[in-house]
Amino acid sequence: MPNPKTLNHRATCHCGSVVLDFVAPATMSVTHCNCSICEKTGYVHVFIPQKNAAITGKENLSLYTFGTGTAQHYFCKICGIKPFYIPKSHPEDYSVNLRCIEGGTITPSETIKFDGQNWENSIDNLLSKT
Repeated sequence: MPNPKTLNHRATCHCGSVVLDFVAPATMSVTHCNCSICEKTGYVHVFIPQKNAAITGKENLSLYTFGTGTAQHYFCKICGIKPFYIPKSHPEDYSVNLRCIEGGTITPSETIKFDGQNWENSIDNLLSKT
């Protein structure tokens, strides 16, 4: 059972063939990244632990990788939308696209700007602050 500060959320692709159900707070920070793939897709990141999520429709997912191949970009092979992926920066988490979360169940508490065009320097700076 989720604690009182968390809710059940659902992220889906456009056609509904891929569903990610997860438990997370109702208010979370979101991250805007300017890397080539996030810029082109308009992706807004919400990071959640993989252990807090369940995927329905895995058979409808295709995998895309580039660069180092570390990030695992999953998208619906029917409609092409990417509701979540495994990020290079947080391999134990899913990055869920805020724009794919149904019902507006997450309210951004802050917006983090991440310079994905300079990923290595940006992640080093981010990690040194934690």
